[in-house]
Amino acid sequence: MRMVDLILKKRNGGELNEAEIRYVVEGFTNETIPDYQMSALSMAIYFNGMTEKETASLTMEMVKSGDVIDLSNIEGKKVDKHSTGGVGDKISLIVAPLVASIGIPVAKMSGRGLGHTGGTIDKLESFPGFNVELTEEQFTKQVNDIKMSIIGQTGNLTPADKRLYALRDVTATVESIPLIASSIMSKKIAAGADSIVLDVKTGSGAFMKSFDDAKALAEEMVAIGKNVGRKTVAVITDMDQPLGFEVGNANEVKEAIEVLSGKDVEDLKTIALTIAGHMAVLGGFYPTFDEAYADLDKRIADGHALEVFRQFVAAQGGDASLVDDVTKLPQAKFETTFVAKQAGYVESIIADEVGVAAMLLGAGRATKDDQIDFAAGITLEKKVGDKVEAGDVIAVLRSNIEDMSSALERMDHAYTIGDTKPEARPLIHAVIQ
Repeated sequence: MRMVDLILKKRNGGELNEAEIRYVVEGFTNETIPDYQMSALSMAIYFNGMTEKETASLTMEMVKSGDVIDLSNIEGKKVDKHSTGGVGDKISLIVAPLVASIGIPVAKMSGRGLGHTGGTIDKLESFPGFNVELTEEQFTKQVNDIKMSIIGQTGNLTPADKRLYALRDVTATVESIPLIASSIMSKKIAAGADSIVLDVKTGSGAFMKSFDDAKALAEEMVAIGKNVGRKTVAVITDMDQPLGFEVGNANEVKEAIEVLSGKDVEDLKTIALTIAGHMAVLGGFYPTFDEAYADLDKRIADGHALEVFRQFVAAQGGDASLVDDVTKLPQAKFETTFVAKQAGYVESIIADEVGVAAMLLGAGRATKDDQIDFAAGITLEKKVGDKVEAGDVIAVLRSNIEDMSSALERMDHAYTIGDTKPEARPLIHAVIQ
């Protein structure tokens, strides 16, 4: 078997079989296949796509390229959740304790953020003492005891995907649906879950800006799940403006706690209940999604989910008193306001621009070695559809960097104020299952 023949086959629109894909992944992982040949194959895939069978084979070969987490010592059906990412996305902080509160184990591994704000792991480190590095025994025991744990990615998971992703990033082949889908699903499958719920974002703050692209990615990932024996549901959710009112790390933790305490932040609550509802059905706790949604809503109202979150923070060494007094979360030294220059309605918010503004304040990483400032962030006072007068405060920016002019400039690019109140976009665009 020769790599050049496989590149030619794919370039001409052919289908690679399982043995050929195994040869490619093993050779690329052990570096017997050079980067330039893998780049050529990636470009051929970019233009010609892959069949469902090819994509499933690629996914599983990337899973086999490294460690596979064994969750068999955790009792019950393990349901994982993955988001394609966005601005103000603190959904995992709400969903995990909500699902755990009904006894479904949430054994979650999360990565750190690169870009707008920290990832889920970074946000949780806003709690002093919070430990994201548990041993396998500690991880298993905690999930069996309190039904949830969120830790950093450990071990040598999907090394083939890591190498391929780095290559795609510098060869203009990132935006390939089969390669994106296999990358996401390989990590989820290697993490050991029985079933997976995918939160696929669409809009200005999402990787997939258009609904059609988001739907294509969702369908591809659900097909992979079906082909490799993992029940998978994809929920396409809106990311055309930031989620909730807080963007940052400590302030996103604060907002998640407020939602778990019963505060009705409509977009956060609706999306969290939808994701949690599908997880609960896949976990076998409810026969229908509607029953799951209604009962989980009650569990927010009666404090069940908040209590699980409190136990989770304490179990991983964090100061759980902050759950009851969010003013003790990290606070920034400096604060400034972004105000409306004219009267009218907020017609749109480019979520990505708000995300970059937050990063400039210190809330995110421009490079993987950057340190996150947990206290830095943005509180949105006005969102799409809100009426404003000239001089109204639209957002409050907080940082330990005194000069926030660059971030304010980004906020000016983010907001469009016009004469017409826009129609509300749906929060849930589609469910693929």
